[in-house]
Amino acid sequence: MPRFLLHRLLQGLVSIVGASIVIFLIARLSGDPILILLPNDASPQLIAETKRNLGLDLPLWHQYLIFAWNALGGDFGRSYRWQMPALQLILDRLPATIELAICGLVFSVAIAVPVGVLSAVRPGGWTDRFGRVFAMLGQAMPAFWVGLLLILFFAVELNWLPAFGYGGVSHIIMPAIALGWYPVAAQTRIVRSAMRDVLDSDHIRLSRALGTPEHWIVWKYALRNAAVPLLTMLGVYFAAMLGGAFVVETIFAWPGVGRTVVEAVFSRDFPVVQAGVLFTSILFVLSNLLVDLAYGIVDPRIRADR
Repeated sequence: MPRFLLHRLLQGLVSIVGASIVIFLIARLSGDPILILLPNDASPQLIAETKRNLGLDLPLWHQYLIFAWNALGGDFGRSYRWQMPALQLILDRLPATIELAICGLVFSVAIAVPVGVLSAVRPGGWTDRFGRVFAMLGQAMPAFWVGLLLILFFAVELNWLPAFGYGGVSHIIMPAIALGWYPVAAQTRIVRSAMRDVLDSDHIRLSRALGTPEHWIVWKYALRNAAVPLLTMLGVYFAAMLGGAFVVETIFAWPGVGRTVVEAVFSRDFPVVQAGVLFTSILFVLSNLLVDLAYGIVDPRIRADR
């Protein structure tokens, strides 16, 4: 187990370092922040002094080393736009993103589990066909397209829900559906496949032979065993939603980390972009690490193979 854990920790560390390099370089592709921070008639002396104060006059490799060293201590720099520590800004916006990700995950599970179970119980039936079509639509329709359709139908045409903003339950319904729509397909396939394997097992056949009601067999015994793969992957889905919520947050004006990073990109606010993307990358790596460890605990053969 220690060797298995060390191997996963080293892989996670390499991933985080690689992500920090990519984020640092991509952030600078957006342009020179001096063009936004200073007026067009700024003197060369003022431009040079501002670059020196921000550390932008140093070579790129030197800037990265300073960024990496400070990031180890939790210092991602100060936001150019919001004039506050970048990490503090991200932490302030994080609760809204977590709330949206949880609601999106709950929506996807609430749809995927019933559809996956019914598809496995009646393979080839109308429920199974509906589940396949629904899963295909989930994979074919990106989050931004689902969000726009929801706004057009429920906000513009029917005027049932607010089109944007952060507030009560009505504000989070459409963003949660848009964010959770895509994972429904994968979760449905996982539940269906796991249920098919469990329903063909010997203990399920024995339960049927003993006269156990079918709904008890399906929803109590079979689903409990089939839910293990889905529960193990929920951490990965949750982290993916945290990292991929920026499109949904931008469409619905949701004040989360994703929208903040998008605004920082347009403002060329390097510290906020680096802090936001790297923070979500760390959450994603940690979630994958926890999932790998969970697999190693459930199945010792995985630890033996590594």
